[in-house]
Amino acid sequence: MDLVEKHTILAVVVGSRAYGLEGPGSDHDRRGVYAAPTRDFWRLDKPPTHLDGPREEQFSWEVERFCTLALQANPTVLEVLWSPLIEQVTDDGRELLAARGAFLSRRVAETYGNYARDQLDRVAARRARTGEINHKQAMHMIRLLTAGAHVLRTGEILVDVRHLRDRLLAVKRGELSWDAVAAWAAELLADLSRAAADTTLPERPDRERVDALLTAVRERNLP
Repeated sequence: MDLVEKHTILAVVVGSRAYGLEGPGSDHDRRGVYAAPTRDFWRLDKPPTHLDGPREEQFSWEVERFCTLALQANPTVLEVLWSPLIEQVTDDGRELLAARGAFLSRRVAETYGNYARDQLDRVAARRARTGEINHKQAMHMIRLLTAGAHVLRTGEILVDVRHLRDRLLAVKRGELSWDAVAAWAAELLADLSRAAADTTLPERPDRERVDALLTAVRERNLP
């Protein structure tokens, strides 16, 4: 755990508290990025690419792994760079935040859409099999579709969705019928397609800038 406790460059809160959807008993979902000392990579046993803990609901990535996932437009990873709830940030972390736009590309239409469609299929399959609906999963499907269209139009990852809080929590509580939720998802999928067609995001992320950032971090962490 020394890597997390001594070498974290960015630590944020994600999940319901960052989304503006928290309730009295909501967890503090924490995500972080650590930069392992450069000399550790010279050994046969490399530093771990990710770590759980030491606190509950805490998960961290080594900076290189984090950058790789962010370049792939992984929604979970990108949210870390736009979370409004920053608990810790170093100079390296500030550089990472300053370069966050370099990770964005038109690929977000695919990743956000696929994540949401996968959740939609899972909810529908469970409903067909058991008659039950995972309302929390359905809520996050709607949130992801909304966030996907937003980033395609604005170049910013939508984390705080409190403007949709009442309606999203109604989905989570099962107060909306499945037909209503499915219709909302269909509207958002269509909107995602329109946003993808009109987006000004580049075809590919700026790998050169990210590579320069990572190289600078490695150089600074070489004592």
